[in-house]
Amino acid sequence: MGGFFGVASNDNCMFDLFFGVDYHSHLGTRRGGLCLYSEEKGFDRAIHNIENSPFRTKFERDFEVMRGHYGIGCISDNEPQPLIVRSHLGNYAITSVGKVNNTPDLIKMLFERGYSHFLEMSGGDINQTELVAALINQKDSITEGLLYVQEVIKGSICVLILTPEGIYAMRDRYGRLPVVVGRKNGAHCASFEDFAFMHLGYKNCHELGPGEIVFFNENRMEIKASPRQEMKICTFLWVYYGYPTSTYEGINVEEMRYRCGSSLAKRDREKGIMDATEVAGVPDSGTAHAVGYANESGIPFARPFIKYTPTWPRSFMPTTQKKRDLIAKMKLIPVEPLIKDKSLLLIDDSIVRGTQLRETTEFLFDSGAKAVHVRPACPPLLFGCKYLNFSRSNSEQELIARRVIAEREGTTEVPLDKLQDYANPESKNYKEMELEICKQMKFTTLAFNRLDDMVNSVGIEPCKLCTYCWSGQE
Repeated sequence: MGGFFGVASNDNCMFDLFFGVDYHSHLGTRRGGLCLYSEEKGFDRAIHNIENSPFRTKFERDFEVMRGHYGIGCISDNEPQPLIVRSHLGNYAITSVGKVNNTPDLIKMLFERGYSHFLEMSGGDINQTELVAALINQKDSITEGLLYVQEVIKGSICVLILTPEGIYAMRDRYGRLPVVVGRKNGAHCASFEDFAFMHLGYKNCHELGPGEIVFFNENRMEIKASPRQEMKICTFLWVYYGYPTSTYEGINVEEMRYRCGSSLAKRDREKGIMDATEVAGVPDSGTAHAVGYANESGIPFARPFIKYTPTWPRSFMPTTQKKRDLIAKMKLIPVEPLIKDKSLLLIDDSIVRGTQLRETTEFLFDSGAKAVHVRPACPPLLFGCKYLNFSRSNSEQELIARRVIAEREGTTEVPLDKLQDYANPESKNYKEMELEICKQMKFTTLAFNRLDDMVNSVGIEPCKLCTYCWSGQE
């Protein structure tokens, strides 16, 4: 997915920028970038590949030499950024987070208007952030350009723009991702994650609403475009992507996951399924859900396998699924005394393709487990996300739920109304799909979290949450 951080300070901002960006390392694994501005040097930029080494290690030398009062930076799963742009709007640096789905149409439109070429290429594709800059430059001011971006882009995009006068921050039109402004004496910052500036001395100053645009420097913050009314923030931020200390729309991630696990336990109690001897979470994102289940059910929480983190990167870092699955398996070390002859109830944040969880279940049985009951913290994923880059799936048929549906229906071309019937936990199709997934994954039992329970665990109005990947409803 990716994350960003920006600082405007009356002093050198490199320290705050460096650590503010580093606190977004859980959101991306490919590239990191920093750009600072000072009157003496102008724009000064550094971009590094962070696939095999963490952000701090790659940017240590830059930390010692780069200086500026204003700066922006990012962790990116895609294109190298920030970019430095020279246009009729002046010189500026730009970084973005999100997903543009209508790139070919936008490129065609720009070429027809006389735009000559794009310079930055990412894996053979036009750099998404340069495309955003090209759209901004179609207008007579940065604010007008950012509003234009919201109108013409299909998908979702959040932006930071660094100018010699200060920094612009924009949240995407439907608020699918968060942007928050922090403040301390003599400085403002903008961040994807609010906890990223906690230890840097900033206090939460302003959480941007959907489509809102603000400008800030070291002394002040000004709203350039008011927030829109309609919001569709990504629910998966709480279920999986968000760091446990993160808070979005006033709802803390860790607390939401406790409630999510609790709702799973209540459903099992209603069904009379409470025969597990231990509750465990697949680390790290399943752990809090498991704590919530254990607290509600009274079944002890345990850690029958431990994640070995000193040398292994995140499991989805490699470019091939085979390597990601292998690394995920090698990272989890079983604790056999907590597995042998135990009936385990295992909670993962989700089941996407199913490969990693199936292998986890196999080594639990190989280590002597009597039973492995699985309770994913979210419903079956039936639709690929159209708005954010949170999955590397190339096709919806990589989703295990869609593969099972295709097997049942005899085709991959399943109508939307039929897919939505499979998404209904009260339907016959849903229950039979769930049983088939359980059989293929070799679980003892399987019960997905219900969409209504998951939404209630978040605790904000359902109409403000995006649940497209589970329901198919926009």
